[in-house]
Amino acid sequence: MNRRATPAAPTVEVLVTAEARRAAMIDDVRAGLTGQPKSIPPVWFYDEAGSLLFDQITRLPEYYLTRAERSILRQHADAIVNQAAADTLVEIGSGTSEKTLILLDAMAGAGRLDRIVLLDISEEVLLQAAATLGRRYGVEVHAVVGDFRTDLPKLPRSGRQMWAFLGSTIGNFTPSERHELLGDFGSSMGPGDSLLLGTDLVKDGGRLVRAYDDSAGVTAAFNLNILRVLNSALDGDFDPRLFTHRAVWNATDSWIEMRLVSQADQTVRLSGLDLEIHLDDGEEILTEISAKFRREALPLELAAAGLRPDQEWTDPDGDFLLTLARPER
Repeated sequence: MNRRATPAAPTVEVLVTAEARRAAMIDDVRAGLTGQPKSIPPVWFYDEAGSLLFDQITRLPEYYLTRAERSILRQHADAIVNQAAADTLVEIGSGTSEKTLILLDAMAGAGRLDRIVLLDISEEVLLQAAATLGRRYGVEVHAVVGDFRTDLPKLPRSGRQMWAFLGSTIGNFTPSERHELLGDFGSSMGPGDSLLLGTDLVKDGGRLVRAYDDSAGVTAAFNLNILRVLNSALDGDFDPRLFTHRAVWNATDSWIEMRLVSQADQTVRLSGLDLEIHLDDGEEILTEISAKFRREALPLELAAAGLRPDQEWTDPDGDFLLTLARPER
């Protein structure tokens, strides 16, 4: 672990170096592309181009998730802050931190904001967000370059914390993976801490598919960009023109699946892995699942992972849910 700090600047801890990140990518991609069905973990979507494309997705008319979550925060931020009674906001998978400004403004307005902790895998984006928030709020900002799948126990412990895990990112995990991750949240938080969890709710399958296969083709470009990420990072020769984007509603598992469909019999080489894979015409690579939740079932899932639901808020249309939960002690 490397630690860097400068006077009047955010404290930055680097838990995942570029070398470690590359090693994790190699392990993930090798396992995913040699398995059946083939897959690529969605964590590798987010190079600079991928991040910009996802930002465009959040503004699309079909992609209701960001608007719904933001409407809940605008309407209920004061109530959330009062219920959490925290003086520290810990944002998990922070990115640009744009989505948490409403919460931070409410905490600052209530005189409760003493410090901010940010955790993200992208050091460049994290440092920019930390500097911006430090200037905006004039409080201590502690930025941690790390992976929330492994580094939650290493986050700094200070004050009474509200951990924000928003955007329905929890939906990118299978039920067993969610159970493990939610359990890690509970065991890593201290007494009096809380978790603010954003979850997308089950709704009409056609509407869900349109949210992940928009008419402008932005989500398709985002999905195909992961092939360019692998080409760049692992010396691959994927030809994105030989793949198409597909979004499918899996009603059995209550999740959207994003897939890349091979349009030809083809062989792809990843020299950085010394790996060659064959794809049949029509064969699919799974790149993301996005689980949708039922409001009555989520408290049971949280309780099974050692988290006690405290209060919940939804938007007027019932599309999205924010839940404040606390670790059982």
